Amino acid sequence: MGYRVVVAGATGNVGREMVNILAEREFPADEIAVLASSRSQGDVIDYGETGKKLTVRNIEHFDPTGWDIALFAIGSEATRVYAPKFAAAGCTVIDNSSLYRMDPDVPLIVPEVNAAAIDGYTRKNIIANPNCSTAQMVVALKPLHDAATIKRVVVATYQSVSGAGKVGMDELFEQSRNIFVGDPAEPKKFTKQIAFNVIPHIDSFLDDGSTKEEWKMVVETKKILDPKIKVTATCVRVPVFVGHSEAINIEFVDEISAEQAKTILREAPGIMLIDKHEDGGYVTPIESAGDDATFVSRVREDPTVENGLSLWCVSDNLRKGAALNAVQIAELLGRRHLKKDDTALVDALTDEADDA
Repeated sequence: MGYRVVVAGATGNVGREMVNILAEREFPADEIAVLASSRSQGDVIDYGETGKKLTVRNIEHFDPTGWDIALFAIGSEATRVYAPKFAAAGCTVIDNSSLYRMDPDVPLIVPEVNAAAIDGYTRKNIIANPNCSTAQMVVALKPLHDAATIKRVVVATYQSVSGAGKVGMDELFEQSRNIFVGDPAEPKKFTKQIAFNVIPHIDSFLDDGSTKEEWKMVVETKKILDPKIKVTATCVRVPVFVGHSEAINIEFVDEISAEQAKTILREAPGIMLIDKHEDGGYVTPIESAGDDATFVSRVREDPTVENGLSLWCVSDNLRKGAALNAVQIAELLGRRHLKKDDTALVDALTDEADDA
């Protein structure tokens, strides 16, 4: 006997990716319901490459009673309405929006980093998925923090337009095409032209001059990894369709060499170290697209601070930054809390051992 799983927001970029990843990873689901707004009701989407078709239902009329897990990719406002209803009906919500991330009664989970924290989900029956840029960074930081204790992190992000949804991807495509044919490239989704440009502004500005995206990276890293770590971030939108990149500078309490760090990262869960001191000996976002790994390259010592390292981190933001992490949370939830009385099911969910 498997799980009854809901994907809410199944017609969006992240929702579709959630459906595909459930199929790819052969998540033990007996039944899957795909939900969206009334505009998409009746649409049909593929269940990965299984050949199975799923018909989209209207979330407004859906009864979550008897369903086990719901993966939400519907934005904060809709989540505010529907997540409590699903949770109260006994369906555990794994939410991709920012709504519950800093709620002290809701665990914020990256399975490779803080798996044990999921045990607190029963307080609200809701689990939060972190910001895409935070997720990949803490996967890279966790094994290094365990080895030498991170004191301070300075990160600059290079975030793809898919982080702004389909409208962001469409705008980059349309502006690039318009520029080539001599038509105007007026910004709509973004504050300035994104084609052939970079924009040091993601989300709204806060009183201290930082943006909400930068604030998210700071507070989420502290909640997931360690509240003692000092973090400062500069988040930049770049003309890349899929894949977030980060230049990360780390200051440690204890001494750690670049070679030691590489050895640690090579063995760490969820990480692929590709770091050759030669042309092309590193990973770029186009190579990360469609892959589950968080890629680390350019690991080197920083001689300007005591116990400092710099590295380059790249990941598919639609997968590890959103959909994949949500499905991994569902797998973790199954392993630790929602085990069914079926040996084959338990075996399937224990293929990946807990890392915390």
